[in-house]
Amino acid sequence: MSATASTQSSEGLGAYADVTASEASLRRFLHGLPGVDQVGAEARAAALGTRSIKTTAKAYALDLAISMVDLTTLEGQDTPGKVRALANKALRPDPSDPSCPSAAAVCVYGDLVGDVKEIVGDRVNVAAVATAFPSGRAALDVKLADTRDAVEAGADEIDMVIDRGAFLAGHYLQVFEEIVAVKEACRRPDGSHAHLKVIFETGELQTYDNVRRASWLAMLAGSDFIKTSTGKVQPAATLPVTLVMLEAVRDFREATGVQIGVKPAGGIRTAKDAIKYLVMVNEITGPDWLTPDWFRFGASTLLNDLLMQRTKMATGRYSGPDYFTLD
Repeated sequence: MSATASTQSSEGLGAYADVTASEASLRRFLHGLPGVDQVGAEARAAALGTRSIKTTAKAYALDLAISMVDLTTLEGQDTPGKVRALANKALRPDPSDPSCPSAAAVCVYGDLVGDVKEIVGDRVNVAAVATAFPSGRAALDVKLADTRDAVEAGADEIDMVIDRGAFLAGHYLQVFEEIVAVKEACRRPDGSHAHLKVIFETGELQTYDNVRRASWLAMLAGSDFIKTSTGKVQPAATLPVTLVMLEAVRDFREATGVQIGVKPAGGIRTAKDAIKYLVMVNEITGPDWLTPDWFRFGASTLLNDLLMQRTKMATGRYSGPDYFTLD
């Protein structure tokens, strides 16, 4: 991420200081946000999903999508060898074509950060999930230790999960203060911060109104990115949920001058799907968000399909799915 991205999330929120002063004021603000028109949001997302793009724009979109992928493995069977192979793939997704961009990041469990960092150095970001991923159910000191360990191991980015139980019970100040504390745990000895992505697990939030409230809550608490899902709960990322989150970051920047990124994750598997999201980003937030600094895809299988489509455009024929290394 850019230096600008690393500093903006902690500035420009003076007008909202009173909002976060108490449980009552935070509740009043969040429940005073405009309600989401469910039918309208789903209809607009569906309409944007039908947009087609021309050949030259498609080639650009494929490379852009590749550069936005957080190449992810979050399995109990992950090994140092597996994540090292994934790191090499993130660096050179298509070894036969040096013009192919690198992925944005490799996302792994915190104990494997060092193995990835040895391969990618500073050329690709290393993201670590933290705070009792994927449930978010642990004592705060455990979550903070989890975060600090990953940062000390070299993580450039932390993907934390909120306590959905606390959020759904209406304990908004608890969730807010936890995000603030995790953001502080992302601080490095030199005073810089690992970037913080806050995962909502939107499949458990039940309503679009809750997605909008969670978005504003996380942004007010200092998140650098808001992220849909862990990939462990269905439904994960959807176009309507992402539309609501994009509207939130757009409105937040208009209100505060602070730009926040968005990361849909889970269930995005094809180049066609990825392009739908890029069209939506362009339409809802505008081109300022069409960079890896401000928009990411959390995915494991998406990269292979993007590479297959890219090869098809270059050669006129599809490569088999086994042409590229499996993730």
